[in-house]
Amino acid sequence: MSDKATIRAWAMFDWSNSAYNLVITSTIFPAYYTAITTTDATGDRVSFFGFRFINTALANYSLAFAYLVMALVLPILSAIADNRGNKKSFMKGFTYMGGLACIGLYFFKLETLAFGIICSTLAAMGYIGGVLFNNSYLPEIATVDEQDRVSAQGFAYGYVGSVILQLICFVFVLKPEWFGISDPTLAPRLSFLLVGLWWIGFSQIPFRKLPPGKANKKGTSTHVLKNGFLELTIVWRKIQQLSRLKRFLAAYFFYAMGVQTTMLVAAAFGEKILHLGTDKLIITILLIQLVAILGAYLMSALATRLENIQVLAGVVLVWIAVCVSAYAIRTEGQFYALAAVVGLIMGGIQSLSRSTYAKFIPEKETDTTSFFSFYDVTEKLAIVIGLFSFAFIEERTENIRYSALCLALFFVFGLFFLCRLLWKNNQGKDTLKNRI
Repeated sequence: MSDKATIRAWAMFDWSNSAYNLVITSTIFPAYYTAITTTDATGDRVSFFGFRFINTALANYSLAFAYLVMALVLPILSAIADNRGNKKSFMKGFTYMGGLACIGLYFFKLETLAFGIICSTLAAMGYIGGVLFNNSYLPEIATVDEQDRVSAQGFAYGYVGSVILQLICFVFVLKPEWFGISDPTLAPRLSFLLVGLWWIGFSQIPFRKLPPGKANKKGTSTHVLKNGFLELTIVWRKIQQLSRLKRFLAAYFFYAMGVQTTMLVAAAFGEKILHLGTDKLIITILLIQLVAILGAYLMSALATRLENIQVLAGVVLVWIAVCVSAYAIRTEGQFYALAAVVGLIMGGIQSLSRSTYAKFIPEKETDTTSFFSFYDVTEKLAIVIGLFSFAFIEERTENIRYSALCLALFFVFGLFFLCRLLWKNNQGKDTLKNRI
């Protein structure tokens, strides 16, 4: 436990797959997608298998579909991984699926819209699955007192790695003439290709170093589907006996709707509201990523002085202000200022949420993958609701600002449950370990 080389290798998985999160989810792909699907003839409406959608709504619906599928599939796979001790194999499978899907986006143009949407959906599934199995290693490689720091280290590695690749892609997009590129779609598509290669390539480091996992002594059920959801049910029953963990998950469910949806739609929001263009969006997201490194370590440091839940409650309060500000934003300067705030709180809330959940898992628990599967299913269902709500409100109001404003409601509910957890903690006579 707490072997430095293993921890560095584990953090390199964040380094490798965060390139997808930055380039595909947050910057170049959303800007490219919005640009090629907005035409003089059809405006921002697109046709997908005979159905008409607002372009950004279609992208959000497809992501919601990806998260919904993974929420249903991950319990089965995590049960198999716990029983057979082969979670590293699943990490590899999802990594290769996601990386190859990104490579497939090299062929995405307006005339191949359906293919592009399918590839982006598969890439999202690859990312989601890989993150689950990587997260489940945290209780195995770090002691309870080090989990905040190790979790923050993983996010920091992810931000640094993704920024490096983003800068490389930035050169292709802004200076295509340096490389003799005349096709305006080629530079973004090359970026998608590089993401896939980067993701697969750097993942080999954790694949070589991380342990394969320990098989559950209970053996493997031949009824895989039943066994998968049975494991989830068992975890749920255990959670019922862990009152603080149950209350934390209620809070996490709601504020994750807001956090994850904001991260997934931020670039499209900036492009549609302010028409920033790819170059300015990339600069903005780079700013967010760099500030997020500071944010991850800042939240980790604050957690050593305050209770984790206190820090999370304060951060959620800032998120509420961000959503309200997004509704009222009018200028580029306001957008950049808001982006800096988002960066500061984005990395911190993800890192601290992951380590807080890990601390709530009983130390004697061996099926950590199943516990993190429950955590990931909670997050994925939250994202499905968040993305679907965001897309639905935009389609009904034809104003993406109302979608941003409604995200604040999710944070309000999350803050309520965090405050309730704090109140319950203060009412009880908890041990130092449980007062997190």
